[in-house]
Amino acid sequence: MKVVLVRHTYNADQLAAIAAKVCYSNQSIEDMDMDEQYREKLIRRVVKSGHHSVLEHVVFTYSIEGISRVATHQLVRHRIASYSQQSHRYTAIKRESFVIPQSIADNEEAQKLYNEMLDKTVETYEKLVEMGIKKEDARFVIPQGVASNILVTMNARELIHFFRLRCCVRAQWEIREAAIEMLKLAKKHAPVIFEDSGPACVKGRCPEENPCDNIPEIRAFFKSL
Repeated sequence: MKVVLVRHTYNADQLAAIAAKVCYSNQSIEDMDMDEQYREKLIRRVVKSGHHSVLEHVVFTYSIEGISRVATHQLVRHRIASYSQQSHRYTAIKRESFVIPQSIADNEEAQKLYNEMLDKTVETYEKLVEMGIKKEDARFVIPQGVASNILVTMNARELIHFFRLRCCVRAQWEIREAAIEMLKLAKKHAPVIFEDSGPACVKGRCPEENPCDNIPEIRAFFKSL
């Protein structure tokens, strides 16, 4: 999987701070002069208070390549976002167009079964296309492990929510891997907005019925990103 930050709001932290100050000031935007210390204090205050509407002005667009349909089906459930995904109605599916979970790759017998299934699946798909069946119908034989490319745009408010759910160790491994890479990239350009981002346990109580027993290590990992 390859995660690339394609576009992002310029001076994201500064824009969020300006948006926050608009709510509490009579000043014109042109007259707002904030030093770094004040700006960071203001962002932390609004994030802590839950006044997250100001974060919606900050937007990030990511390209995610080589992610399975298993994971993108989960990804697109985050509805406050925009998506453009590779269509298998029109693009051909090749033998190499599949994601192999590490648990299968590490098990020789499981990998053999998996490869046999994929070989037969792709062979059937190609025969159907050769028979004149449209790709959009031939793809019905293709499993969810087929890889896809997707462009994702989310605002900072939704990203914080997304990271809270998908960076958790209980999230499916593939979407968690994507979420962590997305968080790394976001923190480079908006370090204050996302300084406490990650699963819920990074900045508070774990909401799960049975919390992990290594929460300090999890917190340390996400703080280090």
